[in-house]
Amino acid sequence: MAEPTTPGTDPAGAALAERPAGPRPTLADLTTLRVGGPVAAYAETHSEAELVDAVRGADEAGTPLLVLGGGSNILAADAGFDGLVVRDARRSVDGVADSSCAGANVVVPAGQPWDEVVATAVAEGWMGVEALSGIPGSTGATPVQNVGAYGQEVAETLSSVRVYDRLERRTRLLAVGELGLGYRTSLLKRSLTDDAGGRPWGPTGRYVVLDVTFQLRLATLSAPVRYAELARSLGVDVGARVPAAEVREAVLALRRGKGMVLDPEDHDTWSAGSFFTNPVLPLAIAEERLPADAPRFPVTDHAAIGQIGGTAPVVEGLVKTSAAWLIARAGFEKGFGQGPATLSTKHPLALTNRGSATAADLLALARTVRDGVRDRFGIELVPEPVLVGVEL
Repeated sequence: MAEPTTPGTDPAGAALAERPAGPRPTLADLTTLRVGGPVAAYAETHSEAELVDAVRGADEAGTPLLVLGGGSNILAADAGFDGLVVRDARRSVDGVADSSCAGANVVVPAGQPWDEVVATAVAEGWMGVEALSGIPGSTGATPVQNVGAYGQEVAETLSSVRVYDRLERRTRLLAVGELGLGYRTSLLKRSLTDDAGGRPWGPTGRYVVLDVTFQLRLATLSAPVRYAELARSLGVDVGARVPAAEVREAVLALRRGKGMVLDPEDHDTWSAGSFFTNPVLPLAIAEERLPADAPRFPVTDHAAIGQIGGTAPVVEGLVKTSAAWLIARAGFEKGFGQGPATLSTKHPLALTNRGSATAADLLALARTVRDGVRDRFGIELVPEPVLVGVEL
């Protein structure tokens, strides 16, 4: 990773004035899609104080701000970013087990790579995140997106999130009940487009995540396996519990088979993972627009789980369907596209950079897929990545 750079007239002000000069990365260097142009200013922060100072300095100077962790959920403009990009480089997984309550309190800084958190949890016997193995990006992004996979969501184990509130200009602690968690959304994500305080906050929202606290049960067995594909891979029934290490390895194998584990040699992983979220539809709309053989899944409220490993209540009146199924049935099979941007050869839900794609190439492909699904089914796909300087 390049050293932080300090231009002679740093738009973020004195907060970055003493950082050493060096080559400035582009957004293509900082994101897993590997597209995006130059940035006006860049800094890596290695402490909470540095991160808060950089954010506060940019806000006071009126400088556009983009705070990055792993860059795995960003599609950035070819023109670049005329502001300050801050990369949170903090690393640690601080867990304290309490045998009296059979739980572990785990505090993780926002910049910590997420999969290392999962690996540590499995090794330490902290149950509840093993099915979230292999997800790229940083821990700070997990509550923003309410990250989930293979039947688990971080909402099940989240305790609280410490943030810097850019509107109130202070550090705050948000309990899980204040986060407004839903399917791939949260109060934190919604603040990207909120105009609280009379201004929009994106592409970094009002709340900059500082650290995340999880409450994990002490157990070497996994949480109940809820996802049918994962259960088949493990050779068990849905609802069974198996060693958490086996769940982790099975999930990693499934994700590799879909090009969802980062590998610099595999262009199927030059992506932002799933580019579209699975549509959540009112039952009446689902009955009207979905074919009889379309997947239908209950919509569950993971934020309302009463205890770690408990069952999420079903939200009545809604149904979730598969974006990947809709994309394939609309005529966009794996590998669709000609040129530098195509659908993954392993999974139709991932848009990939074959080595020389631009943001414009990926956006053109995304529009083709979105419009094709809308024309075929009357359902509008919603992009999952944060769009920086571009629109779909």
